[in-house]
Amino acid sequence: MTGGGRSSARSRTKSSADVNEDGGAFNKTKPSSKLRRVKTKDHGNALRILNADLKIMLGIGIVSALIVFFLVNHLISSAEEARTPRVVTPFPAPKIMDLPQFQGEHKESLYWGTYRPHVYFGIRARTPRSLVAGLMWIGVKDGRYFIRHVCQDSDELSTYGWMSHNGRDFGHQVLVDQDMTLSTSFLKHKEDGSGYGGDWAVRINVRSQGWNDEMQKNGHLFFYLADEDGNALSLGRDILDIHEDSLLASGLRTDIGEWQLHLKSKADLEVHYSGLRTPHIHNLSDLVQENLASQLIRFNRLQLPDIYQSSSNILVFQISGRIPLEADIVFVSGTGKNSRVEERINNLAGVSLTNQLNKKQREFDAKFESCFQPAHKLDSNSIHLGKAAIGNMLGGIGYFYGQSKISVPKNSNVKSRDDFLLYWPAELYTAVPSRPFFPRGFLWDEGFHQLLIWRWDLHISLDIVGHWLDLINIDGWIPREQILGAEALSKVPAEFVLQHSSNGNPPTLFLVLRDLVNGIKKKKFTASESNEIISFLQQAFVRLEAWFQWYNTTQSGKDIGSYYWHGRDNLTIRELNPKTLSSGLDDYPRASHPTEDERHLDLRCWMLLAADCMASIAELVGKEYKLGKDYASTSKLLSDFNTLNEMHFDHASGTYFDFGNHTEKVRLSWKEVIRNNYVNRELVREVLERPELKLVPHVGYVSLFPFMTRIIPSESWILEKQLELISNRSVLWTNYGLRSLAKSSSMYMKRNTEHDAPYWRGPVWMNINYMILSSLRYYSLENGPYRDKARTIYEELRQNLIRNVVENYDKTGYLWEQYDQKQGKGKGARVFTGWTALVLLIMAEEYTEM
Repeated sequence: MTGGGRSSARSRTKSSADVNEDGGAFNKTKPSSKLRRVKTKDHGNALRILNADLKIMLGIGIVSALIVFFLVNHLISSAEEARTPRVVTPFPAPKIMDLPQFQGEHKESLYWGTYRPHVYFGIRARTPRSLVAGLMWIGVKDGRYFIRHVCQDSDELSTYGWMSHNGRDFGHQVLVDQDMTLSTSFLKHKEDGSGYGGDWAVRINVRSQGWNDEMQKNGHLFFYLADEDGNALSLGRDILDIHEDSLLASGLRTDIGEWQLHLKSKADLEVHYSGLRTPHIHNLSDLVQENLASQLIRFNRLQLPDIYQSSSNILVFQISGRIPLEADIVFVSGTGKNSRVEERINNLAGVSLTNQLNKKQREFDAKFESCFQPAHKLDSNSIHLGKAAIGNMLGGIGYFYGQSKISVPKNSNVKSRDDFLLYWPAELYTAVPSRPFFPRGFLWDEGFHQLLIWRWDLHISLDIVGHWLDLINIDGWIPREQILGAEALSKVPAEFVLQHSSNGNPPTLFLVLRDLVNGIKKKKFTASESNEIISFLQQAFVRLEAWFQWYNTTQSGKDIGSYYWHGRDNLTIRELNPKTLSSGLDDYPRASHPTEDERHLDLRCWMLLAADCMASIAELVGKEYKLGKDYASTSKLLSDFNTLNEMHFDHASGTYFDFGNHTEKVRLSWKEVIRNNYVNRELVREVLERPELKLVPHVGYVSLFPFMTRIIPSESWILEKQLELISNRSVLWTNYGLRSLAKSSSMYMKRNTEHDAPYWRGPVWMNINYMILSSLRYYSLENGPYRDKARTIYEELRQNLIRNVVENYDKTGYLWEQYDQKQGKGKGARVFTGWTALVLLIMAEEYTEM
């Protein structure tokens, strides 16, 4: 899994955030206990007070009575707030997604989409309780049938993913399952008579090379429609013959009106169905499989039973025929009177659909060239991969709705029957790192995703960032992993679900916000786009302030200008080096003994980025600094070269390090441990010498953060040392990119536990390589004695990264989570179109400005 808590196994006290009248200033003092007691008392006597209001109303007149009434209501709501734990209290400011720019045409244009990234093909609306559609099929392997539905590595598809997708109304996907190639094309269309969000169509095309196997000559597709609100779906007719009547199903929803689902095909298809009633759809694969197994046992037929349960809210249609076969599924909304239903259906099927899909493909290709201009820099294989990278990124955008589970904060007075609290119900529109492994939102990944997406579609990018910032709680904290809804929860083991309010994640959303601010200054946007960005930032500013202050208070170290990632386990006897999940770099080695004395170099640099970005935003939107909110001063402090060197630089090696309570003499040893009267042999951590406060001597990605954030002056000898470190084959350099941890490190490629293979201890990761490349290019353009050296390293590193990712894609059909530093092979999760897709920006030489 990628960093930030996606562990390799699956692959302090918070400040108060009382907002002043303009929502901008924070108060580090807590509300007095006296005030809290008064509020609680008032709430308990609410009925008595309201009765008194009625008497007042008779004596002082209606206006005065209304004033009293509203004051009492305020006291009651305040009391309710006092009873709600702060950790699950929303930030008290207008939501970003309520801005006019996210309403109207914009909102409707994004209503329907392929927003279910965890299934091979799925459609839903951006609404909490949606009409949901999806595709299953029967795959054949070793003479056995298998249902394909949810993306999972165990299906062993040769390749799958969106070859093109524009994020809005078009996408084309290819899936290769053994000898069968299945393609799905999605098209959305709005015209006169359409209901809210318009109509959509899906073309499914099946081809096979398994002509000698009778099992592989027939194709069995299962297209389903489910209503999450539980509304009953009407079957077209008891016996479905699409050549007589193409109608499969119909229904009614308040959001889109009446709707119909049709199937159009020239092939000789047999259609069967099953109508089900269930409140859940995350286990739909199992229900279909049980239906088929029952039919196979009873009648020796591989077909659904043509049974419709009363008030079914799920309809599954089996579409069977000889391969090759092609079928068009058309969904039309607003099918009331005078809505031109038949005409609209014909416009989304057959030749008309073919023409529209071809047109959309040409538009995608043209936009790809316009956004990334790769033609004069890359060969055809690289361009092919680049289109798949942006297509998968956009096709992997999901919409989720639900409540995060938050662990009960330590040292709090919160009482809960469970070991968790529920966040408020929230929606999230977000890209995802990996469809089979991580089909949900990850905070630190999302900043990297948006570096790609804003260049393709600014409005989608602002929409996504706005959704994330609306998740901030009253203390300025955002849960770093978003597991919202039953479908998302079904993909995550229970022990990884709880989110901890003491833990952060790198605030990478500032990467894209910094790009947007710089883009306005350099006039990269139209006047309309610039105005929308500024409006967005004005609305977001108070939330960004809260977010910044959360980091600046809860993650601060003992020394001014120092920070450390909270959440490390200082009592573990199982981990060789206690993981720092909140840093995003998981098992990257830190101080051997976690304490409050730690100084984490990477977090200091992330805070510099955040402070500098906040200063730029404040200047752009005309915000005056409040007391203690001078972001420019914070930026100046954190970028001070001498202070940085005093805290983190080792003159002997010419390298930057973390600081903490550390010893190198730590190892894992097999020990016999008695548990429940049984003797178990386990790997246990042994410490062979007393740790001491010092620099932590592990060279790797963390060591290069001052270089990535460009704190080092271009004329400094330390810059030359950094360039030597990067290009040294005995340290970080490989033919496939820069390894995450130096070969010379005592932790290089060491397991962290019996079950945790090395993760950020050697393999090549694209997101950090992208940031290093960005700074290499920066220094190659700056006046100074090392610009030529920086240019040479930049060009070779860029070529190594591109070549290796393209070669792996050509061989395996996938982008990978990480790459082996010895042979360049893809490792970790495959179908990882998260930050590995940054290879496209590397191809285009489009870099973020730190």
